[in-house]
Order: sequence, then structure tokens, then C-alpha cells
Amino acid sequence: MSRVTRRFAAAALLSLAALPAMAQAPWPNQPIRLIVPFSAGVSDTIARLVSTEMSKSIGQPIVVENRAGAGGNIGSEACARATPDGHTFCLGTISSHAINPAIYPKMPYDVARDFAPVTQLASQPNALAVSNDFPAKDIPGLVAFLKKKPGDTPFGTSGVGTSTHLAGTLFMQLTGTVIEHVPYRGSGQITTAMLTGELPMTFDNLSSVLPFARDGKLRILGVGSLQRSPAAPEIPAVADSVPGFESLSWHGFFAPAKVPPAIVARLHDEAVAALKSPMVAQRFQELGITPVGNTQAEFGAFVAAESARWGEVARRAHIRLD
Repeated sequence: MSRVTRRFAAAALLSLAALPAMAQAPWPNQPIRLIVPFSAGVSDTIARLVSTEMSKSIGQPIVVENRAGAGGNIGSEACARATPDGHTFCLGTISSHAINPAIYPKMPYDVARDFAPVTQLASQPNALAVSNDFPAKDIPGLVAFLKKKPGDTPFGTSGVGTSTHLAGTLFMQLTGTVIEHVPYRGSGQITTAMLTGELPMTFDNLSSVLPFARDGKLRILGVGSLQRSPAAPEIPAVADSVPGFESLSWHGFFAPAKVPPAIVARLHDEAVAALKSPMVAQRFQELGITPVGNTQAEFGAFVAAESARWGEVARRAHIRLD
């Protein structure tokens, strides 16, 4: 073996010897990317609140990257395909990780295969709200009114295939009513339509309609949680009059599937600790959002159950998106 050959062989051996040390570099060793697959709104707010607290103890900045589109599919795919070194994770919701697989014929990711559940961050009920001049004053009155005029009453939501659309769909399936679905681009457009008299009824996140209800600008007939919400204990649950109705909007953290388990566990612990911080707790309370912070296994089981439940609702209603 020549001197040059021996030199290259020695260099190669040194490089190989260094690989385990590089692989065991402390995490995190660079800024962390948090992909939020939606634009500004409740999802973005939750992600930024929690990640700001997490970055304080992790010791690296967590940079939020909004990658909206296709009901959350674009950003979620980017997360699933990211290098699994623990420096990229994402926010997931009922839409991106439970409803979309049932309504999109071609999904760019598989929720069970491509993601490691970290923890559920938050939950809030969807709410059934009506305009102030709507004739029905409660849920039984609403059902009776809708049955007299099937298909004549429109309800607005933040889009086809969203949790609010599925909430209205479930309501129709359980009550035997027919309501016309009118998709809007977001909660802002919905409340404007409600306040101007364009729209008589909506299913929307409680945090979006509650301020207007408290100002006397619209009325909330019921919330989608099985019990009354701590954020608005004066409002009954829809399930009190429509057994089996439950519609919650939820958010959680997911990591790419091949991220080392120890890093996923650390992300879990940091996120749960952040949920308990006074700043996050106060803002969640103001927004009518309930913090969760369950285990990785519990969150994984929850997502699977939500996928099965809402998938069945969507299939029964033949809701599909190209």
C-alpha cells in the first residue's frame, strides 16, 4: 500500500470513528422549526404561545413557519418528510390529522405511519350560534324549526371538510334535519355575515363567537362539548338535547415518525411543562381553550379514535375533496 493510499485510509477511519460522537450530539444543537399548516388564527396562536415557553427551557429558539394550504395537508406533509433529527416538528389539528384522510382521495402522508404523536395541547368546543332575530331560542326549538323548513336555513362554516362543517353534518345526521352548508374563508367572514344579517346560523369555534355573544350581537344556543364549557358555563351543551353530539376542535404536536424516541419524549415533557406556565394558562382561559397535555400513547389513541369517528361522519355524508 502506498503512502498516499495509507493516508486516505487513515483519514477514512478517523471519519468513521467520529460518526458515533456526531450522532450523539446534544439535542437541540440548532434552532428548531415548528411548522404550522395554517395561516394566522387560533392554531397559529396556540403554537406560538406554547413554543415561546418551550424555547426558554430548551435553550434554542423555536421558529414558527406557517405553511398553509389544502386544509393543512401542505404543511403536514413538509413535517412528515423533514429530516428526523428532532429539529423539525409540527402542529396538527382535527382537520389535518383526523378529517382530511377521509375526505381527500389522495393524501400526501399517512397519519399513523409518518408521524410520532407528542401530546395534545388544547381542546375547545365548537358552538352553534344564531343571529339575534332567529326565531328559535334553544336547541329543541331549532330542531323543530328546521324540520318544518328542510333545506331553507343556511349555516356558515370556515370551509368544506373543516371541523365546523363536520359539526353541522353530525347535527343533521343525529336530528334528521337538512341545513344548507355555506363555506366561508374563515371565522372573520362568518361573524361579519352573521352581524349584517346575511347568515342566520353557524357552527364555529367557541372562542370565535363568544365575544360577540357576550356583547349581545348574536346568540349561542349550545356548545359541542358533552358538558358545559368552563369558558361559558351559562351555555348548555348541544348534547343535552341531541344525545351523542360532540364536536371539539383540538390541537397537538407531532414529530416525523423516525425522530429518536428520546427526543420525542423530551418534546412531550417540554410541551406539557409549557402548558402549565401562568402565561399560557391565562391566555388559554381568555380564549376559552382547555389545555390537555396527555401522554404520547393517549394522544395517539385519541387521534385514531377521532379519525374513525369523523371519517364515518364524512363518508355517510359523501364529503369528498379533489
